[in-house]
Amino acid sequence: MAQLPIIPAASTSGCSSYSESGSTEPNDTRRRLPKWLKRQVPKGNVNNFTENLLNELRLETVCDNARCPNRMECYSQKTATFMVMGNICTRPCGFCAVGRGRPAPLETDEPQRVAEAAFRLGLKHVVITSVTRDDLPDAGAEHFYQCVMAVRERTGATIEVLTPDFISNKPALNRVIEAAPEVFNHNTETVPRLYRRVRGPKSDYNWTLELLRRVKQQNPAIKTKSGLMLGLGETTEEVLDVLADLLEAECDFLTLGQYLQPDEKRYLPVVRYVHPDEFQALGEQAKAMGFKRVASGPFVRSSYHARDMAESF
Repeated sequence: MAQLPIIPAASTSGCSSYSESGSTEPNDTRRRLPKWLKRQVPKGNVNNFTENLLNELRLETVCDNARCPNRMECYSQKTATFMVMGNICTRPCGFCAVGRGRPAPLETDEPQRVAEAAFRLGLKHVVITSVTRDDLPDAGAEHFYQCVMAVRERTGATIEVLTPDFISNKPALNRVIEAAPEVFNHNTETVPRLYRRVRGPKSDYNWTLELLRRVKQQNPAIKTKSGLMLGLGETTEEVLDVLADLLEAECDFLTLGQYLQPDEKRYLPVVRYVHPDEFQALGEQAKAMGFKRVASGPFVRSSYHARDMAESF
């Protein structure tokens, strides 16, 4: 097993970031990306097919709205993570590029449009996520249920949901569990010390764990999954404590990726760019701890290569 490196804690000011050489350079996180965070643009026009189809069916993706660095790679492979219930979120999370404000009413035909897109893309594993909808009594749980049912009927694909926390609404959570997705993903995002700062005042670390625990208790056949962003100021010890908590909650799959600041003015700064070797070491440690599947690397995101993780189990 590789030796696990120490991840330094954040500076108290929250303004420093680590350069490629390891020295701190305030407010320089976006201008000087380390070489391992620079990617080549995929060649070909297949990504245009995916984008045109999504536009035709008036669908949103987290790939676009969250400015995912893997967007062109995934689109070129005719895959995308569908983001339902609009593109406006009711939560002011400090890390997410999705728009904030007052969302529009739900579109009742969206489940069928998601199913049609999944069918025409030939997807065998479909990932459905959403904005957070605190404005709805059930936080959108019924809409999630209808999307799962529609995609399953149209495609026969396995389905993964990546849900918000449903504001501790147990009946809403139960409704999504009733849809029996093959994978139920809810991201932990960060360590408890940084939770409110990163996820906002409504977030609750203990409820995150309880949500995952409840999914497993109510339907043991569902594979549960969670992920963390690194580079926000967490320490190695804190990360390992979270991993232990996730395992205690019977979480099956884990993703670890690098936080990238969407915008210098509105979002939390990157405190540190974690080296790929450190991601590898953390991934090996997570597997040794008992996670059934682990994806760990700078470009890893919640739904990145999600089919490979789900089908390899």
